[in-house]
Amino acid sequence: MNTPGAMIATDLVIPYQVERAGLRGRFLRIGPLLNRILERHGYPLPVSLLVAETVVLTALLGSTLKYEGAFTLQAHGKGPVRLVVADMTSDGELRAYAQFDRKVVAEIDARAACLPVLLGQGHLAFTADRGSEKDRYQGIVGLEGTTLTECVHHYFRQSEQIQAAIRVAVMRPEEADGDGDTATAWRAGAIMIQRLPGEGPRPDIAADLNAEEDEENWREAVTLMASVTDEELGNPRLTPDRLLYRLFHEPGVRMFQPRGLVDGCRCSRQRVAGTLVTFPKSELLDMMDDGVVSVKCEFCGEDYIFDESALEALFA
Repeated sequence: MNTPGAMIATDLVIPYQVERAGLRGRFLRIGPLLNRILERHGYPLPVSLLVAETVVLTALLGSTLKYEGAFTLQAHGKGPVRLVVADMTSDGELRAYAQFDRKVVAEIDARAACLPVLLGQGHLAFTADRGSEKDRYQGIVGLEGTTLTECVHHYFRQSEQIQAAIRVAVMRPEEADGDGDTATAWRAGAIMIQRLPGEGPRPDIAADLNAEEDEENWREAVTLMASVTDEELGNPRLTPDRLLYRLFHEPGVRMFQPRGLVDGCRCSRQRVAGTLVTFPKSELLDMMDDGVVSVKCEFCGEDYIFDESALEALFA
């Protein structure tokens, strides 16, 4: 197996390729990053689990972008959780938050908190944004299944362009891992394998394979990937190179340069001011409380305070 040098164990995405089939994949593991995001908000357990899965899927799918911009995954529903959203920039900055009815969620047993219970009817939207309306792509799929991961699978099944298989595992604090240790913080892992149009086996063996053999290689790779356990995906002591070799040593696997992930928010006072100035001045003055307009970022919790003189300056 080819590896890109020294291997770190967490807060990263690693591209890889299954050699015999020529299939692309991504392996992800996050720990401190996910813990910071969830501790910042202090959500009830069912909501934290949902946000964690959203963060993992966003990082996994967003890491496939080949340009500068941002990838957003957001689920809208009619249940007690109205919205869960996460986004990732091309620099690997991740953030997330949820909107929900705290009173209703408090009555839900975390063990029964599947997607239909939390979000109900709704949709999942994928948005890839290069910074302008012309360079924005959005895909939408209904909330079908018990998890967001199943919804993503449903989206890929509808697509004629991409086949994909994904496994996601989230471990919460105080949950035992495969080594019998108890996690002291949130952590998660995921693995994805994709087959894109026109891609197949390596060019040097393409002539020896027909469509049936290509399909067999795809099924083999998906079966091998599906054999990974949740504990293996989330265990930081099992390095990614060891895990990928354990799964794909028979068909061969090649790893590429890992990509780091960080906890980061794109909010700023300038961005907030740009939003406020789109309101009529009279409305902003009516919104003042104790002489100021306060705007809080839902992602990171930062408060931006504008007093009357600051508002006047916006319209000067």
